[in-house]
Amino acid sequence: MAIDFIKELTWRGMIHDIIPGTEEQLQKKSCVGYIGFDPTADSLHIGSLVQIMTLVHFQRAGHKPIVLIGGATGMVGDPSGKSEERNLLDHETLTHNVACVHKQLAAFLDFNGPCAAEIVNNHDWFQSFSFLDFIRDVGKHMTINYMMSKDSVKLRMDSGMSFTEFSYQLVQGYDFLHLKKHKNCVLQMGGSDQWGNIVTGTELIRRKTGEEAFALTTPLIKKADGSKFGKTESGNIWLSKEKTSSYQFYQYWLNASDEDASNYMRVFTLWNQADIEALELQHREAPHLRQLQKKLAFEITSMVHGEKETKAAMLASEILFGNATEEGLRALSEVDFLTLFDGVPQATLSHELLISGLPIVEALAGVTSFLKSKNEARRELSSKAISVNKLKVSEEYFLTPKDLMNGKYILLGKGKKTNFLLVFK
Repeated sequence: MAIDFIKELTWRGMIHDIIPGTEEQLQKKSCVGYIGFDPTADSLHIGSLVQIMTLVHFQRAGHKPIVLIGGATGMVGDPSGKSEERNLLDHETLTHNVACVHKQLAAFLDFNGPCAAEIVNNHDWFQSFSFLDFIRDVGKHMTINYMMSKDSVKLRMDSGMSFTEFSYQLVQGYDFLHLKKHKNCVLQMGGSDQWGNIVTGTELIRRKTGEEAFALTTPLIKKADGSKFGKTESGNIWLSKEKTSSYQFYQYWLNASDEDASNYMRVFTLWNQADIEALELQHREAPHLRQLQKKLAFEITSMVHGEKETKAAMLASEILFGNATEEGLRALSEVDFLTLFDGVPQATLSHELLISGLPIVEALAGVTSFLKSKNEARRELSSKAISVNKLKVSEEYFLTPKDLMNGKYILLGKGKKTNFLLVFK
């Protein structure tokens, strides 16, 4: 049974603004709706997940979602929420970014069946649209006063705005008009910062065709502590594992506060209301177990990176908190392994040292400076404090090629928290 789209978004706290009549329109019949994504990078980041999940819920409610990739609008630059004009991208970079974003979005939506999702690129209809045709067929229908009333424009009046960015709302408005004509699309969705651009589209449709169009926006996600959602000290949290490893991605959600985790479960997962509330109750009864954060991290990482990568990230988390096993270490990809032990002291050695066997005492305090002296190495070994790849070893141990992880690494440890990485080349 299909869900009620508006009711579903309402209990999840995912509606900010909505044009009157939208709910009634969606209840009448299956509708077509779209959300636009600008390909400003070769990966989306988790800020885009809100809109992706909106499309997922839209499709689950029996409607047809269209993903619009802004191959043309990416060349213009959306001023919404920006304090200064951003750099424009060249055609080659945009083409690459569009292909990467297309692939990411295709993993979330069903592209078969009666409500099959569709991906379109507005460069397809703008590439042959001349400037004179645009100002004649589009520009004459919107007044300067109307365009100046938008927050995205008013907030930039002091610092200045180029004509290029000023025209953005007309370009986005024409997207909606085009999809209305050619795809029977009646609804545009997006973040609350897009409201002005979206209603420009509904107004253009009304003035050009006399027909109704509808709009809905979601709230911008904010963290309870006031810090910016989707950001860390190292930058954005990306959907691409090449930009943000599965371990880093998993850790971001695992470290969410209780309040944020409750909100994120509603916005970023498909769990129903009863199950989320039951999990919150379970969490309140034993908050130290962090069940809410663990379920959140597992669900979102599995959705974005797959279950295999998620389990590897979970193993890495266990290793981080001292519950490491050799099996867990060997299960890590090289990217996650290096991410996990980023900042750990290391030494680069010749692979030839392993051929005849490298004595553990020599590895600890001869060819490396992990320990201060060989006497200290022998004391630590005799007290069972030294490990190789998290397995305890004695003074008689020799390092050999079989100890290598990912073909080049051996992890030495003293106690649970002091590590040293050997890199063999």
